[in-house]
Amino acid sequence: MKTEILKLLRESEGYVSGQKLCGKLGVSRTAVWKIINQLKEEGYHVEAVQNRGYRIVDIPDVLSEEELKSLLFGKTRWAGQEIHYFPETDSTNIRAKELGEKGASHGALAVADRQSAGRGRRGRGWESPPGCSIYMSILLRPSFLPSSAPMLTLVMAYSTAEALQECTGQEIRIKWPNDIVLNQKKLVGILTEMSSEIDYINHVVIGVGINVNMDSFSEEIAKTATSLRIETGQVMKRSTLIAEIMKHFERNYDTFLQSGDLSGIREDYNRLLVNCGKEVRILGAKEPYQALALGINDSGELLVRKQDGSEEAVYAGEVSVRGIYGYV
Repeated sequence: MKTEILKLLRESEGYVSGQKLCGKLGVSRTAVWKIINQLKEEGYHVEAVQNRGYRIVDIPDVLSEEELKSLLFGKTRWAGQEIHYFPETDSTNIRAKELGEKGASHGALAVADRQSAGRGRRGRGWESPPGCSIYMSILLRPSFLPSSAPMLTLVMAYSTAEALQECTGQEIRIKWPNDIVLNQKKLVGILTEMSSEIDYINHVVIGVGINVNMDSFSEEIAKTATSLRIETGQVMKRSTLIAEIMKHFERNYDTFLQSGDLSGIREDYNRLLVNCGKEVRILGAKEPYQALALGINDSGELLVRKQDGSEEAVYAGEVSVRGIYGYV
């Protein structure tokens, strides 16, 4: 019921009468009053005026199942329609994988206010303090072959960058394949994990960590990491950002399904790609080498032109971009 009341108050341009809320929800005025008080206790600024009703004056940075559901209700068909919120957990990827094994639906979303064991790529840790960042993982049940699953990382990277750019007006960029940067520092990390057989995907989990309202970082990463608050000077509402990312991801995922590859978003992805047209250093190969990044192909590989003029597709390993993360 709290979700429905939030949605009605949020979508109303003025006051919503207690009688209307009772009629819509089929509950008593006392039940409505109790929910309104709960919202106030959670930080919502709800104004109550006799003979007029209720209206939301201000919505704080609330991260909860009801807040997310009220933002996503009717806005997506499947992405984030099933929400699992954890005030604290070890890792949202672990929780999403457990949900997958228990039969959770395609698009189910695990969200936490704090992670005690956040992880990045290659086993790296991810700083996950409470109350200031986004830690979420979406569960997917695709019908395509496991060989296509790595492309989903790029679909999520593009969707997240696109949504954050739209919400903040900042020049958000993607560092291939799955980091998102702002002003040459890391803002977002993405980790994709899959449970599959040889020719069948049980489920895919895509975890997204976003530095939103952090105002400082540990000395270890302060030179390479940033947050939306540091760059904009503003406190962002995390639930709103999550809802926008889910809307963009659902649309881009559907585009991906139609083509079976990244051709439908390739041009737009490359437009946001900080690597594109830049000198990069390819690590993880037999011998590290310098090359010019040309953008991704339809499979999500990074096309590069080597110093001898030959071109090749990089499909794995680390790619360092000059001026990013301390690479000079």
